[in-house]
Amino acid sequence: MQRMQQMPEKKQQVTAIALIMLIVLLSVFPIDVLLPSFPALSEHFQRPSTDIALSVSLFVLGIALSQLFIGPLSDVFGRKYLLLGGIAVTLVGGLGCAVSVDFLPFMFFRMLQALGCGCFVLCQALIQDLFEGQERTRVRILQVTATGVLISLSPLAGTFLQWLWGWRGGFYVYCALALLIWLLAWRNLDNRSPVATPPRKNLLQGYRLVLGNFAFVGNYLLSALAFSCHFAFIVVSPILFMEQLGLSQFQYGLMLLGYGAAYIAGGFGAGWLNRRIAPDTQVVAGLGLILLSAPVMLLLSHQYERSALTILLPMLLCTAGTTLVRPTVSTRAMEIFPDNAGVAASAGSTLIFVAAALISALVSLFTRQLEWTLALSFIGFSTAGLVLNSRLGKHRSR
Repeated sequence: MQRMQQMPEKKQQVTAIALIMLIVLLSVFPIDVLLPSFPALSEHFQRPSTDIALSVSLFVLGIALSQLFIGPLSDVFGRKYLLLGGIAVTLVGGLGCAVSVDFLPFMFFRMLQALGCGCFVLCQALIQDLFEGQERTRVRILQVTATGVLISLSPLAGTFLQWLWGWRGGFYVYCALALLIWLLAWRNLDNRSPVATPPRKNLLQGYRLVLGNFAFVGNYLLSALAFSCHFAFIVVSPILFMEQLGLSQFQYGLMLLGYGAAYIAGGFGAGWLNRRIAPDTQVVAGLGLILLSAPVMLLLSHQYERSALTILLPMLLCTAGTTLVRPTVSTRAMEIFPDNAGVAASAGSTLIFVAAALISALVSLFTRQLEWTLALSFIGFSTAGLVLNSRLGKHRSR
């Protein structure tokens, strides 16, 4: 990244943010843009919708596996070549998915796409490399907010692509974006090798170092609990809205447009609170919103006839809570190991994705009682998060 280091500081940061935002845009395609195509995928491959939902969980596990190696290797060989290699692999996987005729080849290329997507974890390392202090938290808040905007628009974009080119449309656009980002990263990033130790030794020692730190693991577990609430809902939302409630793809897209507004509101709220209250208070407020969303969901499901609004309204509270929690705890965790940003980003992101994949797979098994399953999950996750955050506070005060 020497070229970026040679730029004036402001231009360097703008370039980094632009690249991170483009990677965020690319990252929503493999899951969020594909959501409206669940019925078409189910019909094309002659598989039940639960199999398609399970394939998303397996996709996330593939990302987690890839991240275990990409982050630590980037600490040794630099960010650029790992990022370029990952994008190339995910591009090949996306092309393979687009031309697949049978389900097994499709799943093979989906896993290949997932392995390449593991390079997206380097966004956290880039933020750690190029920003300092509160700027890191602000950039992460921007990243989470941008994710929310894109999540809110993705189903509508997916509906349009489904209408235009069928379920393959999302993969076509994904590949075009991946090629564009590859070219921009190749042009604007120079390589740097922050760590001069052998890869194998660095890999093992790095993970032993970060995973042996209670504060690091605790903060990323908080992020994993918060993210799992959002991700579990996203994975089962096509079943809830299109299969069980009978919404069209366009109506489903409009529902998630409102859902994405909670991400945006949460991002603005997190930015405002970041300048006014202590980080620990912000985390407690976010977990409190997740906890509150559970009784609201159960109350609405009991008092009113099941509808998109009775499901969506409590999810707005839950997602706003998620956006308050994640940037703060991620920054707290990453600042513990500033010289091992790649290992730290991979270890933390792997914790998040493994938890999200397992929990979403479990939730998708209870399709007849999804509101109860989601609500009970939120109660359990938020309560565990509050207890863990309290322990982290005591640990910091020692």
